[in-house]
Parts: sequence; C-alpha cells; structure tokens
Amino acid sequence: MYFGTKSETLENLSKIIKSANVLPQVRLSVKEWMDNSGEVIKRILKNNWNEIDLIVRSSAINEDSSSESLAGHFLSITDVKGVDNLKESINKVIASFKDNNGGNQVFVQPMLKNVIISGVAFSKDPNTGGNYIVINYDDTTGSTSSVTSGSSNNTKVCYHFKGYNKVYNENLSKVINMIYELENIFKSDSLDIEFAITKDSNVYLLQVRPLCINSVNEEIACTVDCMENVTLNKVLESIEKKFKVLNTRHPYLYGKRTVLGVMPDWNPAEIIGIRPKNLALSLYKEVVTDNIWAYQRNNYGYKNLRSFPLMINFGGLPYIDVRVSFNSFLPATLEDDLSEKLVNYYIDRLVENPSLHDKVEFRIIFSCYTLDIQERIKVLLDYEFKEEECAKICDSLRYLTNKIIDGKDGLWKNDIEKIKRLEKRREEIISSSLDKVSKIYWLLEDCKRYGTLPFAGLARAGFVAVQMLKSLVSIGILSEKDYERFMGDLDTVSSNMSKDFENLSKKAFIEKYGHLRPGTYDILSSRYDEAPNKYFDWNFQEKNKSGDDKRFVLSLKQLNKIKELLEKHNLVQDVLGLFDFIKIAIEGREYSKFIFTKSLSDAITLFKQLGEENGFSVEDCAYSDINIIKTLYSSSENVKKILYNSIAYGKSSYETTKQIVLPPLIIKEKDIWTFNQPSLEPNYITLKNVTAKVTFSDKSKDLNGGILFIPSADPGYDWIFSHEIAGFVTMYGGMNSHMAIRAGELGIPAVIGAGEVLYNKWNKAKLLYIDCANKKVEILK
Repeated sequence: MYFGTKSETLENLSKIIKSANVLPQVRLSVKEWMDNSGEVIKRILKNNWNEIDLIVRSSAINEDSSSESLAGHFLSITDVKGVDNLKESINKVIASFKDNNGGNQVFVQPMLKNVIISGVAFSKDPNTGGNYIVINYDDTTGSTSSVTSGSSNNTKVCYHFKGYNKVYNENLSKVINMIYELENIFKSDSLDIEFAITKDSNVYLLQVRPLCINSVNEEIACTVDCMENVTLNKVLESIEKKFKVLNTRHPYLYGKRTVLGVMPDWNPAEIIGIRPKNLALSLYKEVVTDNIWAYQRNNYGYKNLRSFPLMINFGGLPYIDVRVSFNSFLPATLEDDLSEKLVNYYIDRLVENPSLHDKVEFRIIFSCYTLDIQERIKVLLDYEFKEEECAKICDSLRYLTNKIIDGKDGLWKNDIEKIKRLEKRREEIISSSLDKVSKIYWLLEDCKRYGTLPFAGLARAGFVAVQMLKSLVSIGILSEKDYERFMGDLDTVSSNMSKDFENLSKKAFIEKYGHLRPGTYDILSSRYDEAPNKYFDWNFQEKNKSGDDKRFVLSLKQLNKIKELLEKHNLVQDVLGLFDFIKIAIEGREYSKFIFTKSLSDAITLFKQLGEENGFSVEDCAYSDINIIKTLYSSSENVKKILYNSIAYGKSSYETTKQIVLPPLIIKEKDIWTFNQPSLEPNYITLKNVTAKVTFSDKSKDLNGGILFIPSADPGYDWIFSHEIAGFVTMYGGMNSHMAIRAGELGIPAVIGAGEVLYNKWNKAKLLYIDCANKKVEILK
C-alpha cells in the first residue's frame, strides 16, 4: 500500500486493517468547498452527524510526505457541533493552508469519546534510528491531542525493542500489534502513528504517515575502515547477561540485589553524557570510577570497596552499580547484619522512588551525621528497623563525621595541601623533554594521585558541609534566605572567575581559565583558550544577579542555638569552626576541580596532537581508548598501529552505542528491552521566577535574556555566565552539582537535572515560565 493524503490513507486502511478501528469520514477538497459549500454540508449531514461533536481535520497535499511531515503546521478543530460551527471550522482549516491550492483536502470525522489512552507511536527511534518502537502516550486526561499539542505534563514515553515478545501493558501491547501490522501493510519500518484507546478497549488509528528521520544513520567520517557492526539484539543480550551477573549475591558486598543508574554517585550522565565516545568514557573510568573513588571514600571512614569499579559500560552507555555505591556509603564501623539490612533498605526505596535517582544522598541514604538526623532516621522504624539499630547507625555516622569535620586533623586539610602540589608537577611535566606519550602518561598518573584523589575527598567533605547547612534549615535555625546568602558569599573559583572576567584583560583571563572546556573529558569540546570568542561576550560585564546585597550573618540567638546543638549531638566543632569547615570544604571542592582539570585538559590536548602527528583527526581520536597510553608507555609498539586499531574498534562499537536506548534506572532484566522513560523530579535553584525565551548554548550571540538549555551541569559551562542569561535548565545534574552552586551564588533561577522527558519537552517551547519557589515550569508559547 502507498501513502496518499492523510485522509486518503486512513480511508484505504479502514478497508483492510484488522488490529485497529478507523473512524468514518467525509472528505472534501478546497475547490469543492469553494464551488458549492452547501452541497458539501448536505453530504456531511447525511451521516446523522448534526447532533454529535465532530472534528475538522487538515489533509493538505504537501502534508505527511516522506521528506517532511509538517506535523502541527495546519489546523484541526475539535468539538465542532452545529452547521454554523461546522462551516466556520472548515473555513478556518482551509485558511491555514495559505497556498490557494484547490486540491488541498479537509475531512470531517466524529469526535472520539471515552478515551483512556492516546498518543503518538514511532516504529523506529526517531532520535537514534534504533530498532525500537517509541510510544509517547497520555493515560490520564482523556484528550486525543495532549501528546501532539504538548498541553499535558503527564505524558509518558515507552521504549520497546522490536523482537522482544513480552509486553507488560495490555493496552500498549495492542498498539504494538497495530504497528507491526502497519509495517507489513506499508512494507516500511519507519512510521509515525497517532492512536487512541477507548474504555471498551478498542484501538483507533487516527493517523499514519512516513517517519522523517534526517541523517540519523550517517556514516561517521573517518580515515580508517570501521569493523563489522554487531547486531543491536546481540548487544542487548550481552547487557542482559552482564546485569544478571551484577545482580547476583557477592561475598564481598552487602545487599541481595543491585540497580544500575546513570546518576547516583559520580553522575556519569552529568559529567560525560549518556552516550560518550570512547576516549571520554575511558578517561573517566581511569581517573575516577575504576579505583580512585573507592580508595578515597575508604580513607574518609567508609567501607572498603577498593577493588570494585563503580561505573559499568553497557554497550558504551555508562551506568553506576548502585549496590556498590550504597555499600561505599556505609560507615566502616557498622556491623555486618545492620549493613546488610541498610543496603537492602536503600535499594528498595530507590526502586519505589526512581525519580530520586539523582538525590539518593539527600533523600534516601544516610551518609553523614547532621543536626536533624535523629528525626530523619525515624523513617527506618517504618521498615522493620529497631530504635537501637537506628542509634547504632547514628553513632557510626557521628564518629565518621567528626573525623571529617575536625578543625585540626580533618582529612580534607591534607587533601587541600595535596592538590596544591599538582600544579607544580604539571608545569614540570609540560616543560620537560619527555615525548608526548610519556607526558600524557604522567599527567594522568599525577592527575589521579594529586588531583582526582584529593578532589574525591574534598567532594565528600563538601557534601557533608552542604548536608550540615541544610540540616540547620530543616530544623528552623537558618532560613532558606540564610542558606542562599551563605552560598552567595562563597569565594569559589566560579565567583572569582566572574570578578576576573570583569577586571582582567582578555589575555590574562584566558591565561588563567583557558584550560576549561564545557565537556571536561571530551576531546571534541574546545578549550576556552581555543575558542574564546565562541564562549564569551567580551562586551558584557557580569554582575551578581541575586538582587540581595545582604551578607550572611549569624544572629546571637542563632549562634547560641547552634552551640547548644553541637554540644547535644557530641560534634567536635564549635560554631565558628563548623562554619569555617562548611565554607572551606565547599570552596575546596571547587578549587580542586579547577586544578585537576588543568592536568586532564593538557593530557587531552597532547592526545589530540599525538593523533594528528600520526594522521588521525580530532574526531578520530575521540573514539580511541586512553588505556593505549599505558601500552605505548610500557612497550615499543608502533604508535600509529595502536591508535589505528583503537580508533577502528571505537568507531565500530559507537555505531551500535548510538542506537541503544536504556532507562535511567535498570531495575529488572526486562528494563533492558522494554521500559517507560520516567519523568524525573528536577532540582529547583533559588526561590525566584522568570519568564523568558528559550535559547541554546550553540547560539552564543543570542543568549542574553534567555532561558538557556544545556545538557549537563559540567563545570566547563561556566562561560554561560559571561552572558546575561535569565535562567537555565540542564538535562542532568544534582542539587549539589557545580552548576547548582553557581546558580545559587548568582541568584539565577535554574532547573538542574530535569531528565530527558521534561528537558526535551520544555526545550521545544519558544517562551517558558520557571517558578523555582513553587517548583514548576510552564510552556507559555
């Protein structure tokens, strides 16, 4: 069967389709209407439609073609009743064509009633070209147009891998059967389908057209031949097999099962993205998630997980092994039985509340002692924990926290000293006569030992600091405004960057901050010093946008209350010492990140040069694995050959990676094959609201006054604050992320970690309203 106009296609399908119903219709051309509208109305009313609600729909000649759908371009009018309204509606739909083509069509159908589910289904993933059925549906409003119009916040997205036979939702199973039948009818695997299901369980086909996918599967431009691709089905089978292995009991781990997630703990989705190329993925594993993360956490008083990699590579998609992560947050002194019980509790709560996957330390686990913990920990009493067990947990957390916050012997003090040594060592390596391979090797070795290792410690201290500060808010000693003022008073690298942008010359500013790049681990992301005019508006002088010039000051009453609490809770710090710790820990985290990224950025630049010297482009280099540097440093292997093989493998595997779609949380084996993409709970920063246009980071000339959409909360995006943005939204990122802190400092309303569903919905708007205080976002236009 071939596609005709929208109306013609539906009429032809009504005679043959078995898995769905097609509503009756009356079709008219523009010419017919102009020549004799009265005769057309008679034809419509012959169906006894004069007393029912109708829908008047467009069916233009250039609508729903194989090259462009023009979806939503023309008008359709619902709930039309009575002759006068029918005439007016047909005229309005015709007016929306705007081309005076008499061959354009309008068709009239009865309005579908008692709708329980409606939506749009694609027979191929329109974003990746992957072999997935993608169903965006609304099962709450009863509307047939909420998905296409974007008028509801309650829509859901289901991904179902073709060939997987199990469908756990009966209604969606019917939709999938309809899709398979339509694919067979049209001999096409690229269809765009609108559907509805009514209370009597009948499926209605409202529209079908070719799915327009532009350049999804373009060949990667490369100077080497790509290896043969493995089928997507085989890759998903291997992911399922690996998940089964990870999900079994392990003698050195507490907890009866695991969950895999893209955001809990070290947030790979935020830092390297959900589909990083191989160089970024292997770099992040090397300098953070394979060993460094666990080594330092153990140093800070938690259980020893040193031989467990935190991040798992699922077909090129990075996932955190949540059971390993949750084990690493157990105090080292906590007894075995209670540790087992606690990890099982943590995992069960995350499974029950998947929207908290980027807030596990704030909302699920107890990783440090705070001034409100004795209230918060009472939740365990509802899950078969005893009061004495809660007391043991609190005692072990107090012991651990006291060692961290201690003003004399706190672990974070040594880490600050260690990070200072990295700068000197970096300069020695760069200025040495070592070859490029040796320089890259030692820059990364030092980056681990003197960079990411102390950074991991300072990040832990910084988290404890933020938790302690928030606990003072939760118990009512500090207000939300006090918290904002404290964060606004911080003297971080980011706040210094703002001052330096205003006061330093362009040359001096770039010398200081030029190593930063929006994608910290991404070789394809230009450094600031490589493209300064791309990132910075040198005519704009950043100002503190908070609108609150008051500084953070403790009243005598607040000071005395906190003093009493510290004594009551047996914490080692006095009030001033506690606030010194909080300030220095948060600032130290940002400072250490700034320093270690210099070594990392230089190593990436040298790797780029190494590739170019051997005939490979920077795009090629992005597919290589950083571990070849160890091979080249410790052997006499040919550089070009090693690079060639690594790039070839990386390119071949990435062709498959591009097509894989997995949920943010993998809880069961079936989630690898079929799942609903969850709408996550974003983090709202500041208490402000803003209405502004939507803009994007690639439009650096058009950022001022806009709400900026960026994929992650990576610190390399600090350049956005050299533009007068009104607010910003990130797809990934936690409430304790760099960009969250930055937004709080400057008083810029921000939504951090909106999740894929909301991010992709909101960024299609032209005008957006963000209300941080009430935690809501509205599309205005």
